[in-house]
Amino acid sequence: MRKSVSRHTRQKDVMLQGLRECEGFVSAQDLHRRLSDEGLNIGLATVYRQLRSLEEVGSVDTIRLNGQQMFRICEDNGHHHHLICERCGRTVEIEPPDEQWLRHIASDHGFTMTSHTLEVFGLCPDCQRRDDADHAGADTQVQTAAQAGAQTVA
Repeated sequence: MRKSVSRHTRQKDVMLQGLRECEGFVSAQDLHRRLSDEGLNIGLATVYRQLRSLEEVGSVDTIRLNGQQMFRICEDNGHHHHLICERCGRTVEIEPPDEQWLRHIASDHGFTMTSHTLEVFGLCPDCQRRDDADHAGADTQVQTAAQAGAQTVA
């Protein structure tokens, strides 16, 4: 069960609004930079402290992505899972596998399941398209260089 928010402060309001404006998960440093860019004078230590406080009461989700703790506003009070783009942080809430399946997997390995989290990482369609375009551009450069080399030899 989630604890109730102990104190409602201006900083918490600013943090929540800043998180609502982010599409996916965001690091504390990136959130701090966004808030500073908007002219809000909140220290990085305060950002970390407020994010930890919001996490404790269940107002934000948190994951580790590329070795960095990331945060996202959590409007859903229920247990949920995420599909996360490891490049841009875009996040989609997904339905979990059947609870019975999870218990069965745990049991097969001698575990008793007490809780679970499920985060699926990959590349979103936009990042896949960017990768495809980058690879196509690199292939074209290699072909052009090879053609230039062939012309020089001839």
